[in-house]
Amino acid sequence: MKSRLTLQIAAGMVLGVIVGYACHVGAADAASARTIAGYFTIITDIFLRLIKMIIAPLVFATLVAGLAGMDSGDEVGRIGLRTIGWFVVASLFSLALGLVLANTLQPGAALHMSASGTDVSTGLNTAGLNFKDVVEHAFPTSLLDAMARNDILQILVFSVFFGVGLSALKRDPRVQAIVHAVDGLVSVMLRLTGYVMRAAPIGVFGAIASAVTLRGLDVLFTYGKLIGSFYVGLVLLWAVLIGLGYAFLGRRVFTLLKCVREPAMLAFSTASSEAAYPRLLEQLERFGVSKKVAGFTLPLGYAFNLDGSMMYQSFAAIFIAQAFGMDMPLSQQILMLLVLMLSSKGMASVPRGSVVVVAAVAPLFHLPAEGVVLVLAVDQILDMGRTMTNVIGNSVATAVIAKWEARRAGARASEGAQFEQLQGEA
Repeated sequence: MKSRLTLQIAAGMVLGVIVGYACHVGAADAASARTIAGYFTIITDIFLRLIKMIIAPLVFATLVAGLAGMDSGDEVGRIGLRTIGWFVVASLFSLALGLVLANTLQPGAALHMSASGTDVSTGLNTAGLNFKDVVEHAFPTSLLDAMARNDILQILVFSVFFGVGLSALKRDPRVQAIVHAVDGLVSVMLRLTGYVMRAAPIGVFGAIASAVTLRGLDVLFTYGKLIGSFYVGLVLLWAVLIGLGYAFLGRRVFTLLKCVREPAMLAFSTASSEAAYPRLLEQLERFGVSKKVAGFTLPLGYAFNLDGSMMYQSFAAIFIAQAFGMDMPLSQQILMLLVLMLSSKGMASVPRGSVVVVAAVAPLFHLPAEGVVLVLAVDQILDMGRTMTNVIGNSVATAVIAKWEARRAGARASEGAQFEQLQGEA
């Protein structure tokens, strides 16, 4: 069934390119192409609405169930610190890799564009995007409001508090009913996820057909160097992530990649991390990651561990500077890296969140607004790759954290056996 769905998704992508190109060629004018693309978008929108319908209860249920299954607050703190530590290091590395590659490959150097000096609207809301607002925004005033907006970060914060409280009282007979109910909700949501995923090939077809109908295949040549350079960077980042996974998981990292290939392909074809989340959670548990670790680490990763998006942000900013012939010293690039690091946290639920961050940071470093529009022209293609990378990065991170926890549990069990043996000898 798993292999069949993967093949169906791939077939949907290929068919989308063929049908989209035929519609692009057959359209009388740009307006007709937009109208046709709009019909294909209906298919994709319905599929993504189904995905968004299950995201909030699935994140809540899995995270609360994972926390309720932990033995103590110390375990929550330990896993949380290890997870955040991994995410910070991975984010800094991804940003730095984007800077190095953009400076080495010079994807925007040959464009020789000039800024108009006017404020060009990108259609993106960048108002109030700063570290203070991101931190304040993380704490919800209403769980129902956060769920209605599918705000992963706010749902995550509430779920952590609720799960810790549930874990502290789980031996109370009155509370045990709630623990069992949450566990049951997880099972129901995973079954519902399976039903929704059957529509994935149709949703993928609609997304690809719409993009190709609207822009044709010319966009692949017009921005060929930018797209090619960025995907070279993604391949290098994949190699690093897989190498780190191999260092901790050994040859099982290849089994992990095989398990997550379907959600990774789904993320690539739809450019939506939300579309991949339910199946990714299921596949990680099938790989052997415990429910409590997967339910805690993966939602946290969706808010803070976006390796592909991190690399894209630094890469896009340097590309804009090169396209407009701006000289940006290394010291300024490093400062920009740190600003991007802080500004991007909590942006996972924002549509085109990576571009929003670039658009918000650009004025701080005097980058022309036209440059953001330039990147937006091919953002759909770039978004597909960075979203797939986010899925791979979160998969490796979750599996490694689970391995650390399993190793610690094994060591404690061994110490307990040795203690009992010593008592027996005494």
